[in-house]
Formats: sequence, structure tokens, C-alpha cells
Amino acid sequence: MGQPDGCGSQAETPPIMLRSLLLALVTTATGLLATSCTPAVRMNQVQVIGTHNSYHLVAHDSLLTLMNQRRPGLAQTLEYSHRPLPEQFARLGIRQIELDLFADPQGGLYAEPRGNQIAAMLGLPTGPNHDPSGLLRQPGLKVLHVQDIDFRSTTLTFVAALRQVREWSAQHPRHFPICILVELKDEAMAPEFTQPVPFGEDELAAVEAEILSVFKRREILKPDDIRGTFSTLPAALAKRGWPRLDAVRGKVMFALDNGGRVRDLYLENHPALQGRLMFVSVDEAHPAAAWMKVNDPVAGFERIQGLVQAGFLVRTRADADTVQARTNDPTQRERALASGAQFISTDYPEPNPAFSEYRVRFEDGIVVRNNPLNGNPALNGKELE
Repeated sequence: MGQPDGCGSQAETPPIMLRSLLLALVTTATGLLATSCTPAVRMNQVQVIGTHNSYHLVAHDSLLTLMNQRRPGLAQTLEYSHRPLPEQFARLGIRQIELDLFADPQGGLYAEPRGNQIAAMLGLPTGPNHDPSGLLRQPGLKVLHVQDIDFRSTTLTFVAALRQVREWSAQHPRHFPICILVELKDEAMAPEFTQPVPFGEDELAAVEAEILSVFKRREILKPDDIRGTFSTLPAALAKRGWPRLDAVRGKVMFALDNGGRVRDLYLENHPALQGRLMFVSVDEAHPAAAWMKVNDPVAGFERIQGLVQAGFLVRTRADADTVQARTNDPTQRERALASGAQFISTDYPEPNPAFSEYRVRFEDGIVVRNNPLNGNPALNGKELE
């Protein structure tokens, strides 16, 4: 028997892809189903699953060998791969992704990975062509993990990744806001590696320019939207809070993963992130505080709960470096889920059978679930997307 509130029971929840299709069809026809369960739910009162290094494909065997020669054990920490972004959204219910960006204003800086050159010199195979379309030779921000040695990616450019997000979003206009976590990389790994372009003011401007080349400002949930007429983001959250979920469906939001110099430069001359597109992780007393990252939900469990109860959004990690998947250890995952962090990031939204059955998902394939810390208990077990 169906539920009188129209939300459905746990046992009746269909697979993610089928539910997504049905939701799109019904909301297109009536505009009612998506809001039937969530008129009063705010976006900080739910939890979603995200992926860490969402573009990542495991390096070919020759590069894994070279990594272990340089640093024993390094390769095994990088043995994970993700589906293309649209498949993550549709098949796995992912609603937070992470992209690592390298500046490449002239184009071609990362087109000839030195790891492949070293492998060839040693008589090792160089693996399949990682860039058959020549995208790495074009100017613009590139998406990869570590230059020269861990560079395989499902989407080689920032613009291409954003277009994939926007196209999927346009087809599913009632989705929970997709959080796009951006890490700006300019570390010089060693003298023999490609030396990246440092992120300065021009490079930060390029990040925002590429975002706006794909998304309209009204399609992005920005710090300005949260702060409104208040002078700081914490003041706005204390007085007004995060928007109702139904008011921000179909949008994206961006968050800067970097701390230190890059984050401080992004904040410079932009008090409380005025005019900026991305949220940043700062101390909760900072005028720009709204979204935080606390990567370790075991050591940081009480801190995460305190931040969530204070009204902040928090991203944490259910696993790292393939450790939990290899040992099928759910400890960190369960603490992450119980912490109340709104974004739970994983390398394993589906299991790697070569390791174990370890995976991170909500019960019955729910995509957006009630937050166990600050949500409405009456909505437990219900799909809120």
C-alpha cells in the first residue's frame, strides 16, 4: 500500500536510474512530485554522497611500477577509478564531485607526460593514448591528479567537466544542488617533473571565467546568495539559514578545496567572499565561513557535529588511500554518516571486487537522505530528491 503523503516507503524505492527517469517524467508533467516531501527542508538538513577525485582513472601498470620504485606503497593508494560524471550522477546518485585543476594558459604543458617518456626509455609499455583528441594541447585549465605520473582522467579539461555537469543538470532540473569541489594544484613535485604554473590572481580569474563560460550566474548558488544583506556569512546563517531545498534545486555550487596561500589570495579584496563564485573552508568565526571541510570523521567527529549544529555545511571523507576498501573496514564510513556532515566523499560509491565488498551508499539506494543530526526524524528513510 502506498504512503498517504506520496513519498513512498523504503521497500518501494526503485533503482536510482529508474527513479531518476520517473521523477523527471512526472515533474515535467506536473511539477508536484519533487516538492511533495520537502517543502520545509533546508539544504543543510540532508546528506548526500560525493566522490573524491571524481575524474580519476587508475594509471597503467608501467606507471604504477615507476611510482612504487620512487616511493614504495604509493601506487596502491591510487588504485581507484571512477565512472564518467554523468554516470556517477545517474547510476550512483552522486551529488558532490571533486576536480583537481592545473593552470595551462598556453596549452600543451601536460600533453607529453614524463612518466610515459621514462617508461619508454626503460623498455616498458606506455599504455593507451590518454588524450586521443588532443585536448591537453589546448589552452585552459586541465583536470588531472599528479602531473606526469597519475594523469589519466575521464575529463581532461575543466570546461569539458562543467559541460557534462550542466548537460546532466538540464535533463534533471529538480536535482539536489551539485557541489563541485575544486582543488587548484601548482606543486612542483621534483625537478624532473613538469613544473606547474603557480596560481595567482590571473589564474584565479581564469577559474571563474571558465565556470561562467558554462554556467549562468543564476544557475550557481553563490556566497552572495547566502549572505544577502548581511555583512558576513556566519551572520546570515545565524539569522536566515541555508535556503529551502526546493528553492535551490537544479543549481550547482562551487567550493575551493585549497587552504593557505591560494585561499587567502582568493579572499583578498573580497570581504566575506563578496562577488566570488566559490565558497572556502575557513575557521567558523571568519566572515567567509559557510562551508567547511573536515576530512577525518573519526578524529574530527565532534568538530563536524558542532559545525553542523551551528548551521554550517561540512564535507568529510568516508575512506582514503584505498585502505578501507582493501580491508572492508566500515569504521570511518559509519562515523562519517553519523557525523551529520552533509557531503560524504568516497572513492567507492560501488565496490571494487578485487578488494572487498566495501562501498558507500545510503539505505535502499536513496540519493538525498534526511540528516541524522539536524534533520526531521519523520523523514528518515525517505527519498528527499
